[in-house]
Amino acid sequence: MTSVIKLRSGWHVDQAIVREEERIVCIRFGVDGERETLLIDSILEKISISVSQWCAIYSVDISKVVDFNDMYELEVDECVLMIFYRNRHVMVDIGSGDNNKIGVVKIERSRDALIELLEKVYRGARKGQGLVTV
Repeated sequence: MTSVIKLRSGWHVDQAIVREEERIVCIRFGVDGERETLLIDSILEKISISVSQWCAIYSVDISKVVDFNDMYELEVDECVLMIFYRNRHVMVDIGSGDNNKIGVVKIERSRDALIELLEKVYRGARKGQGLVTV
């Protein structure tokens, strides 16, 4: 059984963000089957059990769920992560200049590095930070 839940509509994305009250919500937006998306999905799947107490992980195929493509400029990057906490978008500064989303080509793609990044965002979000620097 997979621990990363695939969201199949804009409504499902909204519900995932709105309903989670204690954990951060990490959503991978990308085109299923693309190289970068497959790489990050593999890592997200590996860490999903380890972070499940404080992070819910979802995936969205932006070629099928297009509701957020313009709003978040998702077609600009091949694959991005966005994080939400208590129905608020949490911006993340990783030094890339775009704090709205995390381009996966800009992050270290290892299991431990991604867990550390998500944990820092979780701690910052719980403290009420709207922008978390990692």
